[in-house]
Amino acid sequence: MADTKEGGDSAQIENTGLSTTDLEASPRKLAADQDAVEPAPDRTKNVHPRGFDKATEFLKQADHEVVVTHGDSRRVAKFIYCLQSLDKNTLSYAAVFGLITDTGLKGDQYSWLGSVVYLAQLVFQPLIAYILVKFPIGKFLAVMVFAWGAILCGMTAAHDFTGLLISRLILGIFEAAVAPTFVAIIQMWYRRREQTKRNAAWYAMLGVVNIIGSLLTYGLGHINSGVLRSYQIIFLFCGLLTVTWSIVTFILMPDSPMTAKFLKSDDKLIAIERLRMNQQGIASGVWKWDHVWEAMLDLKTWLWFSIMFIISIPSGGISTFGPLIIESFGFDRFTTILFNIPFGAVQMIATLGGAWLSDKIKMKAPVLILLCLGPIAGCSILLAVGRAASDRAVLLFGYYIISLYPGISPLIYSWSGQNTGGDTKRKVTTAMLFIGSNGGNVIGPLLFRPDEKPRYTRGLTANLVLFVALAVVVGLGALWIKFLNLKHAKARLALGKPEKIVDLSMADARDEDDGDILNQAADHVGERGFEDLTDLKNEDFIYVY
Repeated sequence: MADTKEGGDSAQIENTGLSTTDLEASPRKLAADQDAVEPAPDRTKNVHPRGFDKATEFLKQADHEVVVTHGDSRRVAKFIYCLQSLDKNTLSYAAVFGLITDTGLKGDQYSWLGSVVYLAQLVFQPLIAYILVKFPIGKFLAVMVFAWGAILCGMTAAHDFTGLLISRLILGIFEAAVAPTFVAIIQMWYRRREQTKRNAAWYAMLGVVNIIGSLLTYGLGHINSGVLRSYQIIFLFCGLLTVTWSIVTFILMPDSPMTAKFLKSDDKLIAIERLRMNQQGIASGVWKWDHVWEAMLDLKTWLWFSIMFIISIPSGGISTFGPLIIESFGFDRFTTILFNIPFGAVQMIATLGGAWLSDKIKMKAPVLILLCLGPIAGCSILLAVGRAASDRAVLLFGYYIISLYPGISPLIYSWSGQNTGGDTKRKVTTAMLFIGSNGGNVIGPLLFRPDEKPRYTRGLTANLVLFVALAVVVGLGALWIKFLNLKHAKARLALGKPEKIVDLSMADARDEDDGDILNQAADHVGERGFEDLTDLKNEDFIYVY
């Protein structure tokens, strides 16, 4: 992620204005160079009020100018985080506590139970993208969380492969909305500089769930019931916990900064204006097909898709078979669950640490490559070392350093979100990202089979190759994003604007005073921030790598 603070006058004195006249009357000359990014068309004709972001109309209702300082920004930037799904963990825990034997699963049937959830999510991502543009996000999320919690409870009644498969398929339909909604929420509440750590914060909850889930499963596994088997108790408890949390989500989760009940009127204005320099808007409520086509033709979209597809193959396999891999080292089921706890701790540290380091060095690509090194080493250890009792310490070490990989996904969410402008384009790009993720997660569990223990050679070898490939693709992606920044700089010159501009959305609060203004910059940079332009059509958009 490059912080483009070099060059350019940092004076922040000119009011950009928000009136309809200012927004609609900015004729621009076309770039002479055909390689320059084409500016948005003249808005002096055929202007439709639905073409702008909802924030434009909301800000017009204010009877005074809104100026946002760092002090205001820190005061308003607070939000509620929800727990991520326990589903991945419950299936793998249930496998340790007799699910495979008790339900008569054979061959790759258990693998398909891990894959089918993501197959359903893959199919429903386009619909989720449309819903996130058209409907209130907070209420939609609460309903989806309630639904997959209820389905998880219902899995208690499944006694064979068919019942489990149908339950998991329905579960995947409702889970399809959760992660894309979290990404959308982060984009509408936080400045680009803040998004990396916020994405990491909710994703790190998977590590917390891994720790707490292991402890809960250890306790639940000791319950002796004449009615329910151990794995059924696990499904029921985790499902009820999720249903309970959906009620909290419904009550506390606002749909946008404009409707947040915990913000006063002026604070709502600040919460919106602090995002002006993101050049991304907040929410338009209008589905734009030109955004869709641009997203599909944008090479960046396929970059994010490829990265998420590659990382999700090992992620799906390890999350489904992780406890079984530990069990293959020669531990009993209760010891296996306890030894899964450090995996969650390393996962949480890698996720938060990767986000912190990314902000520190102001780049994402090197951090992503660094996070690939641990899994490469871990897979190599598990493939090379034997399964004797004396090898258990080394095997556990190898398994734990594989768990650095969860730090990669939230960085990709942030990298994609920070480099995409336009409400519909953002939602479509996020959908493509999760289609890649779900596609990889479908394949991942199928690379492992319970009857291949204790070595799981096929799955671990494939994972090793994929982590190497991931590092290469990330490096190529960083080079492309640098090229796009040069292209936009060339477009600004052709339009008579400064080649280098200050990206206030990436300003580090530690380097600024509380009185520094965040939503106004020289040379009218930011005046089009709420016109719902895509990144390719807004020459003021600065890409981060």
